[in-house]
This record gives sequence, C-alpha cells and structure tokens, in this order.
Amino acid sequence: MMPRSWHLRFTLPKLLLDLLVWSAGSALAYLARFDGAIPSRFAASFFTYFGLVLVAKLVAILLSRIHLQTWRTVTLRDIAVVAQAVAAVTVAIMVVSFMISPHLLVIPRSVPLLDGIISLLLLLGVRAARRLTYENGLAVRRGSTPQRRVLIIGAGDAGALTGQELLRHPDTGLEPVAYLDDDPAKQGHRLAGLPILGPIDDVQKAIDAFQIDEVLIAVPSKGGRILRRVIDLTRGGDSQVEFRIVPAIREVIAGNVTVQRIRPVEVDDLLRRPPVELDVKAIEAIVSGQAVMVTGAGGSIGSEIVRQLARFAPRLVVLLGRGENSLYVVERELDRDFPQLSYCSVIADVRDRNRLEQVFGKFEPHTVFHAAAHKHVPLMEANPEEAILNNVLGTRNVAELSVAHGVRCMVNISSDKAVNPTSIMGATKRIGEYAVQAASANAAPGQVLLSVRFGNVLGSRGSVIPLFKEQIRAGGPVTVTHRDMQRYFMTIPEATQLVLQAASVGHNGEIYILDMGEPVRILDLARDLIRLSGLEPDEDIAIEFSGIRPGEKLFEELLADREVGARALVDGVFVARTPSIDPERLRATIDELEAWALAGRAEAIRATLATFIEGARLEVGAG
Repeated sequence: MMPRSWHLRFTLPKLLLDLLVWSAGSALAYLARFDGAIPSRFAASFFTYFGLVLVAKLVAILLSRIHLQTWRTVTLRDIAVVAQAVAAVTVAIMVVSFMISPHLLVIPRSVPLLDGIISLLLLLGVRAARRLTYENGLAVRRGSTPQRRVLIIGAGDAGALTGQELLRHPDTGLEPVAYLDDDPAKQGHRLAGLPILGPIDDVQKAIDAFQIDEVLIAVPSKGGRILRRVIDLTRGGDSQVEFRIVPAIREVIAGNVTVQRIRPVEVDDLLRRPPVELDVKAIEAIVSGQAVMVTGAGGSIGSEIVRQLARFAPRLVVLLGRGENSLYVVERELDRDFPQLSYCSVIADVRDRNRLEQVFGKFEPHTVFHAAAHKHVPLMEANPEEAILNNVLGTRNVAELSVAHGVRCMVNISSDKAVNPTSIMGATKRIGEYAVQAASANAAPGQVLLSVRFGNVLGSRGSVIPLFKEQIRAGGPVTVTHRDMQRYFMTIPEATQLVLQAASVGHNGEIYILDMGEPVRILDLARDLIRLSGLEPDEDIAIEFSGIRPGEKLFEELLADREVGARALVDGVFVARTPSIDPERLRATIDELEAWALAGRAEAIRATLATFIEGARLEVGAG
C-alpha cells in the first residue's frame, strides 16, 4: 500500500489545480455576467460568494475524488463523475442564492448557472489537454518504433478495448488501422478513432488495401469459428498475414483485455466446434480439504488435472509417476503458480502392486485420477508386452486398491481407440475399462469407479500437433498418414474438465464420453496449422502422405458395436451403456495376458486380445 506521504505528494498538486481551475469558473462567471466589469455594488457580494463556493468546491472534490483521476487516460466514466460533482455544487449554490435575502447578500441569479457551465468546461478542458499531450507523445513513440499494421475483426466491447490497448502501447510494435464487423449498424462508423470498414467477408480486400501484417480476432465468444472463416477467406491471397486472438469472454468481462493477454493464435482456436464448457461447481465437494492422488502426474493430462485441482484447495495432492524429471518439472510449476498447494511427489510404477499398496495405505486418498498409461499407437504395436503390463495390469491394480482402501471416487482415463480396437494400445485400454467395471461391482456404498474416454487431445504428448509444428519449423514437409484420416479432437482443458466433472457427478461402473462434435480431417488440421504460421500449404510448406501406420484406423468411433449412447445429467457428456462382462473370465484373461507379457509372447497377446474383446479388429499374426 502506498505510504500516506507519497499519496499526498502525488495527489495534492492535482487537488490544488482542480480547485484553482474550478474556482476560476466563479470569477469568469461574474465577469461574463457583467461584460467584463463588475459594478462596485456587486464587488462585496463577489468576494463573499467566491469564499462560500470555494469551500463547497473543495468538499465536492474530496467527496467525488476527481483529483485522483488519471488525466492522460481520462474516460467517459471519469467525465461523468466530474459532471456530477459540478452539477451537485451548481444546484446547491442556486438553491442557497434563492434562499438568501437580497438585504444580506446580492447574488445575480444567473451567476451560479454560468459558474457551473464554465467550471465544467475548464475542468474537462484541463483533462482533455493532458490526454491530447499524452497521445501526441504516443504518436511520436509509435513513429520511432517499427510497426506491424493490424486489422481487428470485431467492433464490439472486446474490439474497442483491444484497439484502445494497442493505441496506448506503441512499444508492442502493433498499430491498429481498421475494424471489420458483420453488424451493418456499425459499418461506416469509427471506433477508438479507427474506421469500421465493412463485413468480415471483406477481410482480403482490407488486407490488400491497408497493407495489413496481422489480423486480430476480437470476438471471444466465437473466436475459433471466426478464425477458421477468416483463414478460409484469406486463402490464396498474395499477402502472408499472421493471426492473433483476444482472451476468453470471462477475461473481457473482468476488464483483463490488455496487450499482454493478446496472444498468437494456437491450434486449439481452430477446434471445429465451440469448446465444451462443463459445470465444475460440484468438484469442490469432492476435492476441497481432501487428499487427491493423480497417477501419471507428470504427463500432459495428469499435470493439467493437478493444475485444475489446485483451484479447489485440496488438503493434499499426491503426484504419482515413474518419470522423476517430469514430476520435478510439475513441482517447479506448482511452487511458482500455486505456492499455497500442499503436494507430495511419489516415484512409483502402477504395475508394482506392492508399491501401490504402500502409497494407498500411507496417503489414504479420497479421490484417484488414473492418467498413467502408454498411449502411442505405433510404439505399442511394437511393444505389446509393455502395453499389457502398464495399461492393463496397472489399471487393474489402481482400481482394485481404490476399492480396498475406501477411495470415494476413482476415474480411469481411457481412449476412443478402445472402441472396436484395431491397435494394441486401444485393446489394452478396452481391457482397462473392463477391469474398472469389474472392480466397481465390489465397491462399497458411496464408492464410485468409472472411466472417461478421450478423443485426441490437442497439444498433448504424442499428439500430431507437436510433430506438425516441428516439421513446419524445419521448413517441411508436413507428413499426414492418409488424405481421408479423421479424428475426434478435444483441448487439454476440455479433457481435464471432463475428468473432474465425471468425478463429481458420475455413477459407479459407467463410461463417459465428451460430445466432441464432428470428427476433423488430419489434412485440414495440418493446413490450418501451416496458415497459422503465416505460410501457405503446398506452396511454402509441402504436405506428404506417409501411409497408415500399424494399428491405426481411418475413422475413430465413440461407441462400440453393442454399446448404447445416452445423454448424461450434464450437458455435453454421453454415457456408454456397456454390456456387463463375466468377472471370472476377465480375471483369467488378464492373468493370461500377464503371463504372455512376462514371457515376451507378442503374438499370443494379440490373439488373446482379438478373441476376448468383442468387436476387436486386431491383425493376428502381425507384430
């Protein structure tokens, strides 16, 4: 907090200047009333009037706190406060002047009104002059700094704030020059001093006419949709523009649209549907004040779950994982961003049941999020033994120990590749779902064990996006396995919210699936990512087709052949009604798979999975 002496040092001069300027209005009002020469019979009343209003204006300044305003960035709200203060004093003086007997004090009736008008003009004039001086200084600074010309899409509140922020910060090197907006009522007008040219469909015309270097999307509620539209409209243009985007609408409402928050466009913004926002209010009930364990806490999903959990004040977060370096990185982030969070890192392998038994016994977690898994399809095709030990045995260990140790909720993270699997990775994930369902049958009242199926998570480790970015940085080519390959995509925040939502409202033994809209062609994603980099696909960066890899599908599915999809209580989430599995047959199969894995019998693993999983399309004899 600023010391009182500093506060006075900075505000006292402005208080005195406001008082001086406002008081000058009284003298000018008298001079205006008498055409520059105050008659002698009114001279005494002038000094009495001046003394009275001087006190009234000082009180008004202190009460309205107009002397605390920042003149160089004065806003309409600041002007309104000044006008209200002047109006209050003017009305008060007019009332008093009417009440005072002419025998005591003669005040011309028009003087208080003139005083108010002149004083308001003077007070606003001082502020306008300071702002004009400041903006002229910005213009000089902008002229001395190389500027990239920016076209802003969206002339709403976010666009107005964005334009103002860029104009105030020439040091960013971004100079806003115009707006585009689909609202006909806005077109042809000016916003933040910049013209609103026309609809968004005119984007290429505006880029060419104004020599635009960057396009900034300032429509937070529809950012991704408009971005894709703009990219399509600028396809094939001569200019190579880059794209930026303003934050989410909640940050606009909070007034947090600043230059620092205007960021380059990420591939998440190109998700070809509106992002799913789930209700997470119920999460606090199962997290706040509780011990929570996350397996695979060093991974993309596990670490994001930990970040989300930190918002709900858990008593303790147990970070469990095999990779010490990954956990170390997460620890450093938590120390920086969530210093109040109590956590403990445990180096352990979910395949080691005895070690897991120790961890469950020591920390007694209330909720467990199981994110530890091998998920890279081609690698698991070549190493099915590891997929069995980690994805199957590890999941069964976590599920059964959750039941044995009274865990309130255990959430297993599965994959859409578990549906009618064609790969070892997908098949082991399907067996993992079975293992969780079998353990859920032994759950005590109040215990919940469930699975959540993910699509491809944009930006996660092993996903296609980091590979594409690396290939683009290297100058290409970008490799796509097949022209028609499609995948369901979700963002990391969506994925983690789905996990937390399932934990808070899910039912025992069920499988949950995010409504991910329509699948996206990988080829379209590659082209969008190239354009986001300011390049043109097939011209600046070549795209090559490498062929479908072992275990991969052309099209992913969300529900298996005999599953029935239904809406859950939470909008945006499906429940997969899965036929029950014989627990004894499942246990025998998992034991058999474990034996084959320990013996290194890859072909036997593949044959067992193909036989046991209904709808599996594994190539027996491959690998």
